[in-house]
Amino acid sequence: MWYWLSLEGDVRCDHKLGRVQLIAKEDFVFVSGHPVVVDEEPRGRDIGGCPNVSVGIKPCTKTVNVQRGQSGFVTIGGKPVVRADLAGLTDGTPQGLVKYRVEHPGQTLVTEVP
Repeated sequence: MWYWLSLEGDVRCDHKLGRVQLIAKEDFVFVSGHPVVVDEEPRGRDIGGCPNVSVGIKPCTKTVNVQRGQSGFVTIGGKPVVRADLAGLTDGTPQGLVKYRVEHPGQTLVTEVP
């Protein structure tokens, strides 16, 4: 069972302090008063507050891709709903290894059962 991700969700890089900026691409389905996140979100989004800073080390500043977390069953406006099992890579170092994940989906009412 996976919760749907809402705009109030908390998505962070593996360094735990870097928070991904979510954007709602649709505004007609809400859970707990907040839009449901759909489509390729959060690909290409800013990450703020990543503490992974040092000489030769790049902090996470952007999401790169979506590896999992899009519904294969539920769509809104023809776009897949994003679930709480969302994960993908960031642009931080070590490159190609640092992921972002959902810490909290922003709501605990609507789920999808695999």
